[in-house]
Parts: sequence; structure tokens; C-alpha cells
Amino acid sequence: MDRRHFLKTVGSVALFTIVPRHVLGRGYTAPSDQLTKGIIGTGGMGRAHAPYDGTRLVAVCDVDDKHLELGKQLVKERIAAYHDFRDLIRDPNVDIVHIATPPHWHGVMSVEAAKAGKDIWCEKPMTRTIGEGRRVMEAVKQHGRVFRLNTWFRFQDPFYGLGTPVRPLKKLVQSGMLGWPLKVTVSMHTGFDWKFYWVGKEHLEPQTVPAELDYDFWLGPAPYKPYNAHRVHQTFRGYWDYDSGGLGDMGQHYIDPVQYILGKDDTSPVKVEVDAPQQHPDAVGTWRSITYTYDDGCQIILWGGDYGNPDTPYIAGPKGNVYKNFVCDIPDWERRLAAYPDPEPQVTSFLESVRTRRPFALNERNGFRSATIVNMGAIALRLNRTLHFDPERLEFIGDEAANRLIDQPMRAPWAI
Repeated sequence: MDRRHFLKTVGSVALFTIVPRHVLGRGYTAPSDQLTKGIIGTGGMGRAHAPYDGTRLVAVCDVDDKHLELGKQLVKERIAAYHDFRDLIRDPNVDIVHIATPPHWHGVMSVEAAKAGKDIWCEKPMTRTIGEGRRVMEAVKQHGRVFRLNTWFRFQDPFYGLGTPVRPLKKLVQSGMLGWPLKVTVSMHTGFDWKFYWVGKEHLEPQTVPAELDYDFWLGPAPYKPYNAHRVHQTFRGYWDYDSGGLGDMGQHYIDPVQYILGKDDTSPVKVEVDAPQQHPDAVGTWRSITYTYDDGCQIILWGGDYGNPDTPYIAGPKGNVYKNFVCDIPDWERRLAAYPDPEPQVTSFLESVRTRRPFALNERNGFRSATIVNMGAIALRLNRTLHFDPERLEFIGDEAANRLIDQPMRAPWAI
């Protein structure tokens, strides 16, 4: 090939790489338009949530070699595979860090990712403690990162069993037609399965650690406890050191939309009451109800298992009630509601948030508030008593034991 022909050919190739997307056909995404991501924790949750449009998976990390191998198989091409999450966070090829580990790691990893200049997609609950959530919120702001918490009911899809998306509920509440204050009841009767019996086992017998698992690294900041298979991989949710049972696993799915519906994204309840048996210090147990009260009288009531009255409305107000499948008992409510404005739009594409630097619909600030409700309930369950909370100071009033559970010590060398 002569020089002129060579330059003409190379120029054509170069031009082709910047041809507008519409010329190449619907669905085509140029490599330069793709954001890259790395997943920390390639168990069931990490692999299930691996694909999302507009991103390319370039790195995976896990302390279980079997899980790591499964993570490498998520894409056909060869990708980076790490044992230590800090190596993935430092990888210059990674734009977004997806954290799909047990919750006792969420705080440390989110803060480290923010410090490294990465944007963050974190599974729920946001953090295992209130104090860790506050540190994440501060780090994301300080380092100018974009944060997404992976629960989506406030902005898309019908609830698991309620039979309606959140948007019409939000419109009805902000219209004032139901009156004020409101009481929201979350139970299996209103469509919510808490995974109620995801509880721990007492008096676990020590077992031999499998060769493929770095158990000490899996524990990380959590207190050392002898290995037992029930402590790790899915069933970890039944132990206070790592999560808080069905409340921790499903609570933010169910509670976060309520915060949004009630317009409480910038505050927290002032009281939490529990009706539950005394909890084991290690293993999470069951509970009958958890009741949260805001300073204006609004309440969120969580019923565990099949407790509660099946005839209780999802939202109860002094002027009307809302039941499953968006059934309201206010006369002529649908026609009247049509005259009210719709809720303000939200940024519901994480990739749009990353590119524009606009906050995602569920971000580190409102996500922190709904995670705080979950963690308030967990603390009240562990102490088995009513607690009073200051939403501004983010501490319990007159209860030293409860405040010690806001910032729980981490096992060296881990810290935030």
C-alpha cells in the first residue's frame, strides 16, 4: 500500500469512530460514551445487578475465590480480578464502583471510593450504622462524587405487593386530600414480605474455613467470631455484626418510599417503639412491630410476619385512607386528584447523574435518612426499649447505650 492510500484508509477509520450514534443505528453505544465499572462482591447480588446500560464491566473483586471466578465470567473478554477491594478502587480504568458486599463493609468501601475519586453504586442498606452513613454522606460531598443507593421504588416500578407505583401515592398525599398527620402501615397485609425469618442461629459451632474463602478479610471491620458457614454468604443477614435480618435487608426498599411520600427526606423520626422478644446479642430474632413517630405526629408502623390487622389501610389520614392497589375511600377522589400538580421530576438515570453531576433520585442524603430509620429500629430491637431521637444532632436523647450503637468500633486496622 502506498503512503497516500494508507493515510486515506487510516483517516476513514478515524472518522468512523466519531460518527454520530444515530448513523450507526439504534442501540449502538460508542466506546467513548461508555462508563466503566468495577464490582466489589460477586456473590448473588453482585452478579444479578452487574448489567446496566451504558456501562462496561472492567473489574471484579471478591475474597471468595469461587465467587471471584463467577464474577470473571460475567463478560466474555478478560477483565481485572482483585482480592483486595482497595486495588479495584485504585484501578484507573474504573469510573464507577459498585458495592455489593454485606452491609458491614458498605461504609468503609463507600468512603474509600469517594476519596479515590470514584462514583458509587451501593446496595441497600446504605450502611449498617447511623454513624457510618453520616461519614459516607460527608465523604461524597467533600470529594464531589455521585452516589446511588440501589433501591428504586421511590421512582419506578410498583412495590412488590402493594400494586401501585409511588408517584400517584405521592401526588395524593401532597394534594392534602387525606389530611394530616398520616399513618403508614407496612406489613404483609399491605403487600410487603419482610423475609421475616431471615434470622440468626444461636451458639454456632466453629467450623473449618473453606480453602477458597479469606474469612478474616470477609469479616474486615466486624468483630472476630469463629467461622461457621451460617455467618457468611446470604445467611450473614441473621447476625447483628453484619446486618439486621429482614429489617436490614428489605427495610430500605419499603421505608425509603415512605420518606419520599411523606416529604421527610431531610429529617428523621423523633421516637421509635418496638414490640419484640429480647434479642440475642449475636443472632437477629423476630419482632412483632416497630413504630416510628415524627415530630408532627406522622407515623410509620412496621408489622412483622403475619401480625397486624389485614383490614388496616396502607396510608390512613383524618380525611381518607388508601389501600392496596391504590384504592382510596374518598368520594370522587380520582377526578379531584387530576386537578392537582404532579410531583417534581427526579433524575432516575444513574448514568445521567454521573455525566451531568446532578444528584440521583436516591442519593447519599435522602438515602442516609431512610437508612437511619432502619438503623434506629435495629438499635431499639437490640436494646428492647423505646428510644427518642434528635434528627438534627443525629443522636438519641438520654440513652448512652443507644448512642454507643450509632458509632460502633471497628476491628483494627479498619476505620473510617
